[in-house]
Amino acid sequence: MTTTKKNTMLVPVDFSPISIRALDHAVQLARHFDNNLALLHVIEEAFFSGLFNFWQDDEKKGEIKAELRQKMEALADDINKKYNIDCTVLIKEGKISKEIADTASELGCDSIIMGSSGASGLEQIIGSNASKTIMQASVPVIVVKSDREVNAYKNIVFPLDLTMESRQKVKWAIYLAKSYKSTIHIITYQIDDEDANIRMRAALKQITRMLEQNGVSYTEKILTKIETDFALDTIAYAESIKADLIMIMSQQENSGLEDFIIGTEAQQLVNKSQNVPVMCIKPGKTGFTSEFAV
Repeated sequence: MTTTKKNTMLVPVDFSPISIRALDHAVQLARHFDNNLALLHVIEEAFFSGLFNFWQDDEKKGEIKAELRQKMEALADDINKKYNIDCTVLIKEGKISKEIADTASELGCDSIIMGSSGASGLEQIIGSNASKTIMQASVPVIVVKSDREVNAYKNIVFPLDLTMESRQKVKWAIYLAKSYKSTIHIITYQIDDEDANIRMRAALKQITRMLEQNGVSYTEKILTKIETDFALDTIAYAESIKADLIMIMSQQENSGLEDFIIGTEAQQLVNKSQNVPVMCIKPGKTGFTSEFAV
């Protein structure tokens, strides 16, 4: 008898309200996809050393870590009892974003789900590390910023520009759409240069053909002009249709490319999308550990 290994999603938890909301979001995804969860709390020594003068005291340090583990295991046990989801608990020390990215690689996680707003006091600031995690992680990162109720990904906004990287996310879009019976809402824009417009229309046609071949419903919205910038127009569109997810590509800061879906502009979209979760996918890697046809 052969068994299929379940995928694991990584959820950083700092006990702030938004990190718990991100955990709730991850639980719903795990239930839908029959995945496992890994709950990670990262102790950033610089934070604690500034707060406690006894941080170098091994006994006190051990007490703090034991208390954190107890709280984390209580969360994991509650999820397991309510939803029958296996949860691994990890406590690590170091730079938050690096530990999140490294842990995802070590465990072979297929995605990271994290909150993006800050916290105070003993609640470490995960939000300020979201953009760093997006850049460092080799798997998609879903950023949850609001406390809106978790919903299935029925309406997914798919921004399209002329970069080849922006079209790589179509595989994830097809996978999610098939699973949730979603509609993919493609948003793009007209360009003053006619040659560029021809390329844009060709890219749009290529993507819609792939969606049609996979039986995925979609809509097209072509902006005749960009009112502010493409990132903000995309957020406004997502809000107007009550979207459940925006899919973008992430990219290293020194990529040399300038489209909003990468680099600092991707951070802008993540930071300014107040209500709609944003899924950030690194170019060149789907991050998905199971095979599916596109």
